[in-house]
Amino acid sequence: MIGNLNIADSLVILGYFLITLLIVVFYFKDKDQKKSDYFLAGRNLGWFAIGMSLFSTNISSEHIVGLAGAGASRGLAVGQFEWLAIFILLLLGWFFAPIFLKTKVYTVPQLFEMRFDHRSKTYLTYVSILAYILTKMSITIFAGGLLLREVLGWDMFTSAVVMVLLTGLYTVTGGMHSVVRAQIFQGLVIITGSGLLTIYGLSEVGGVSALVDKLPADYFSLFKPMSDPDFPWTGIIFGAPIIAIWYWCTDQFMVQRIFAARGIEDARRGTIFAAFLKILPVFIFVVPGLIAVVLYPEVKGDAAFPFLVTSSLLPAGLKGLVVSALIAALMSSLASVFHSTATLYTFDIYKPKHPEASDRKLVLVGRLVVTLTVIFAILWVPLIRIMSSSVYVYLQSIQAYIAPPIAAVFLMGFFWKKANANAAFTTLVSGGFLGLLRLTAEISTYNQFIDNAVLKYIASINYLHFAILLFVFSTMVMAAVSLYTRKDQSFREKLDSYGVHVGVHILKQSGVTLNKLNVKKREIVMYGFLVVAAVAFWTILA
Repeated sequence: MIGNLNIADSLVILGYFLITLLIVVFYFKDKDQKKSDYFLAGRNLGWFAIGMSLFSTNISSEHIVGLAGAGASRGLAVGQFEWLAIFILLLLGWFFAPIFLKTKVYTVPQLFEMRFDHRSKTYLTYVSILAYILTKMSITIFAGGLLLREVLGWDMFTSAVVMVLLTGLYTVTGGMHSVVRAQIFQGLVIITGSGLLTIYGLSEVGGVSALVDKLPADYFSLFKPMSDPDFPWTGIIFGAPIIAIWYWCTDQFMVQRIFAARGIEDARRGTIFAAFLKILPVFIFVVPGLIAVVLYPEVKGDAAFPFLVTSSLLPAGLKGLVVSALIAALMSSLASVFHSTATLYTFDIYKPKHPEASDRKLVLVGRLVVTLTVIFAILWVPLIRIMSSSVYVYLQSIQAYIAPPIAAVFLMGFFWKKANANAAFTTLVSGGFLGLLRLTAEISTYNQFIDNAVLKYIASINYLHFAILLFVFSTMVMAAVSLYTRKDQSFREKLDSYGVHVGVHILKQSGVTLNKLNVKKREIVMYGFLVVAAVAFWTILA
């Protein structure tokens, strides 16, 4: 048996590991890979692989636990972030995917260099790598270790090290081929396992109507008052989209799947497929939190999902499948962190210093970076073990302090041709400083390190409202510096060699047609269906 599970559940979990291993072995590429093979799966990913990989990368172990915990504490409001992603994914597929593919870049910082200069690329590269190590990797290992300790009874250090080693092994050997193919299977496991937990939970409660009757009406309201500390409606409508644009459209962690697309049509359909999948988390992750509160009133916050899994709710075998879903979520996100870090270092730090490096050398560097990242992650585990839950919350909100200046530079760079390199770098640095100031104020105030009225006021601003203010500030800096400094080579001139037209340049063309946008009519139908579905959910639960 594995930990606290019986033989049937243990066999299911072992089966998950075995199938993952077989997938990795099957898609393993020989040691003479080209750089496009190792880092971008040969630029040959189809729409299904892209959509499932986007979903699996997004859904990590702390994501599942956090959504269920927020559902247990506050109801469905946290689902706003999931359904909002639908619109941003459509924006990614419609406007940005064609640019990403036609420019043939490997990383998002390369796009920033192409549009602006090397300063913006360098800044974004180092900020991204640091953020991956201190947030994505740390949070995933921390939450995953705690989760497996609760569910399997493993020591946190043991469970974290095992997951890191297994994930690192197939990331090092197979590169993006292995990562994406494993994520397809892992995504299916996540959806199936979590979906079954919801179904059995609702059956135990007595159905959806019984769930609604047994909980306060506020639990089923998506929009909270402006003064709400977690999900103010103003923050959701104006702040959350800023974070979402950064996450889905500029974060290498996610966008690397688009770079690897077979073509524009696959990239666009992949984002549509991912958008459909983003309808599910509210029902398979948030709703279990509501179910836990009804069945086990003593359960609080993030304990909801682990408590449901370890309870007697699920029959033998299915519990193992749900645990496999949690492990799959952990491994899929870790694999993306490892591989994205390697890609950023190889192409934005190593290759500029060694322009003559062969494909084989670049692949070797990528593998070494993944290996070093895995080793660092293991050495990082003892420190992660002493994290308090408050630090965990801080790390979750860091993206609200990182995202606004990057999103502002990205959007203005692509939709305003007067935006220039000086403005981009000034905006990134000044916006990054203010974000760091907010984080420092929050930590200092909470732990009472500094008793300062100004810092207390800054820390008191809701993180989504702060994201709005920081985005407005960044936009103003971008506009002001662009207008009062030298003009760069125009956007159109820089991208002419790629035949790229985007944003306002599309709208200025005479007679915008589906052919000029290269969008198929059936894709328009799917876009429309997704938008109508999201609006319907918001209307019903408003």
